[in-house]
Amino acid sequence: MLARLLDAIAPPDAAAGARARGRLDELTKPPGSLGRLEEIVVRLASVRGQAPTVNDPVIFTFAADHGVAAEGVSAYPQSVTAQMVENFLRGGAAINVLAREVEARLVVADFGVATALGARAGLVDRRQGPGTRNMTAGSAMTREEAVAAIEAGAGLALDAIDRGADLVGTGEMGIANTTSASAIASVLLSVRPEAVTGRGTGVDDEALARKTAVIQRAIGVNRPDATDALDVLAKVGGFEIAGLAGVVLAAASRRVPVVLDGFIATAAALVAARLAPAARHAMLASHRSTEPGHALMLEDLGLVPYLDLGMRLGEGTGAALFVHLARAAVSVYRDMATFKSAGIDGPAGGAAT
Repeated sequence: MLARLLDAIAPPDAAAGARARGRLDELTKPPGSLGRLEEIVVRLASVRGQAPTVNDPVIFTFAADHGVAAEGVSAYPQSVTAQMVENFLRGGAAINVLAREVEARLVVADFGVATALGARAGLVDRRQGPGTRNMTAGSAMTREEAVAAIEAGAGLALDAIDRGADLVGTGEMGIANTTSASAIASVLLSVRPEAVTGRGTGVDDEALARKTAVIQRAIGVNRPDATDALDVLAKVGGFEIAGLAGVVLAAASRRVPVVLDGFIATAAALVAARLAPAARHAMLASHRSTEPGHALMLEDLGLVPYLDLGMRLGEGTGAALFVHLARAAVSVYRDMATFKSAGIDGPAGGAAT
């Protein structure tokens, strides 16, 4: 399945993007005057290969635990992962509120929560195990486990797209997953851990130093191959990160735009882009997290975020907020009058705007 996905990913449709740009320039405004709203229209059109729509957005929030939590890298105990999944299912988390606000479907999936949750209404079971192993003592996953998690996430995305999803967003939950994401970023960007490691759930200076040292130790123990994204993912990643990489690859393979949330979701996208460089053309960065490694990963992917609100929650909250912008951009494209239809002189005849 993974090989088929990678083979199906193609560059954007430049002609569709040009058609969208042409219509935007006919609207009753100076060309480019709506700034990045116009950019969103062109990006959506070029990914889809047709006129842009945001009729059925779906946000994927994948949850999993990380064995490295045992090293004291988070301000919260590992039990919080399962408790937050319960909160998602009750509809009480920030992502629930924001997804409802934009009428986005929310898919909550267990990819490896340490506490077995069992069959629950609203919970998708893609459990790969009771969390990853402690990466300071060896590989977090086997290569086969990493591939299985990627394919599980891809399968969920493909199912949603088959049901009509025309925009997908990525989100996550997992205590200690900023540690794994920082390790991935450090290796794939070839930078020292301290350049990409932040406070995550809000650790103090002492815990931040410990977290950075843990990442350095894990990289030293596992020696992940920076030229092999699957090796990096397996050795220092997480089940939910792998699942989100699968979502990105699946969306790109079906020409559906994929909106990245914050730091962890972007680490998953970085893995996806290393596996299939053309996949980055399907990505849109919803916002810039306060985690220091996020800006570096976005720069590597060639993405400029649309929002910068000081957020660092994850869950898919940034992706949900982006849906507002995307819908506004598409409404302008679809509903705004042209110079001709409004009887207004265009630029060549002395614009009346």
